[in-house]
Amino acid sequence: MKKETIILKDGKIEYYQGFLKIEKAYEYLEALLNYDGWRHDKIKLFGREIYQPRLTALFGQPGKNYTYSGLEMIPEPFTKELQEIKDQCEKLTLSSFNVCLANLYRDGKDSMGWHSDDEKELGKEPIIASVSLGAERIFHLKHKKDKTARHKIRLQHGSLLVMRGTTQEFWKHQLPKTKQTIDPRVNLTFRKIY
Repeated sequence: MKKETIILKDGKIEYYQGFLKIEKAYEYLEALLNYDGWRHDKIKLFGREIYQPRLTALFGQPGKNYTYSGLEMIPEPFTKELQEIKDQCEKLTLSSFNVCLANLYRDGKDSMGWHSDDEKELGKEPIIASVSLGAERIFHLKHKKDKTARHKIRLQHGSLLVMRGTTQEFWKHQLPKTKQTIDPRVNLTFRKIY
């Protein structure tokens, strides 16, 4: 496993290449692609309802509902695979997580727009542990006030990206569409809801 610490203006991210052993990462990806509970929900964006350009699922402890963009999600119990990944994330980050918001990007047309994970229920300075499985995608970050402060990182299969400190307060992130023909990608974002 190779660790890279990226100090941003008003934020900090850590990138772990090879966080999961490659065979295990493919095993987890296959299990998640075969999961039958993926949802295609509508969210409220700029006053109108649209379908999210990806599929989602929420896993976690009972009662740890998660709300964003006018959508409330009720968690399903952690699967065996997700519990294993969560345990490894907790050990590495020295944090505890009680939910996992999973995103399935079916192809290059699926995406995630600019946003911050700064909902009240995540508390002050939340730690987000983001595991990538499947096709590589480019993750973009931009500072909310300083237009010159930007960063891009290629998220590899089996990698872990950790956002810490004031990153959510001062930065937005996105996963843009790509015209390239690419395989599916599953992103697992472990977080703690208070």
